[in-house]
Amino acid sequence: MRSKPIIGLIYDFDGTLSPGNMQEFGFIQAVGQTPEEFWTKSNNLAIDQDASDILAYMKLMYDEAKKKGIKLTREDFNRYGADIKLYDGVREWFGIVNEYGRKKGVIVEHYINSSGLTEIIEGSPIAQEFKHVFAGSYLYDEKGEAEWPGIAVDYTAKTQYLFKIQKGIFSSRDAHKVNESLSDEQKRLPFTNMIYFGDGETDIPSMKLVTMFGGNAIAVFDPARAGKKQVAQKLLRQGRVSFITPAVYTKESRTFRLVCAIIDKIKADNELHQFSKYR
Repeated sequence: MRSKPIIGLIYDFDGTLSPGNMQEFGFIQAVGQTPEEFWTKSNNLAIDQDASDILAYMKLMYDEAKKKGIKLTREDFNRYGADIKLYDGVREWFGIVNEYGRKKGVIVEHYINSSGLTEIIEGSPIAQEFKHVFAGSYLYDEKGEAEWPGIAVDYTAKTQYLFKIQKGIFSSRDAHKVNESLSDEQKRLPFTNMIYFGDGETDIPSMKLVTMFGGNAIAVFDPARAGKKQVAQKLLRQGRVSFITPAVYTKESRTFRLVCAIIDKIKADNELHQFSKYR
């Protein structure tokens, strides 16, 4: 039994840590389109073919880049990630939460669970903050150029990754260990120790799963965008999330105070659990 409990903060990316979709901070401009044009094409492709929205945008990225003679290597994707815009306070967020965790005697870990692209996230200014990134990715040919989707993460796939985080499995491919039965004591990061951050409908299954098993889900919203708070309030009314908060991550923010309170509760619950073992 670990002397210090592990607390996992698990984030969607687009709309949660960033005010836009990650493709909108360089890639879409590189292929000569506006975000509206690109996403309309992607949505129409998915509708016309009755296909996955995620696979549709990944194919469209490949096709549009090829038309423009743009290579898509891991390094190219990383460069697009470097220009991602982040919400206020995100860059400092991980350090202040980690420090609070240390003061409280817990280990804080951060994870990404996203329908975006791992390669772009890995080029972002906050890539080094995450224990692991679960997101989509491409397969690459012998020249190192993308040639086919390797992993596509939709809203149901996100729930699978929560079980992997719970068991300490950091492989997207693994389909064996994730299905092994473990006692609660053997689980590296139980659902009760998870704090899930999301912003919309694609996060609902993950939010519900975390809260159903005793964890905490938070719906964040962009205070600068009309209607976003109403989306978060709807998720709260429906019982999908435990809390809502503006997507502001500074030390003075409601988000930080909320997470500190949840950390305090998780720490107290873990201590009470230890007392319950006395015979």
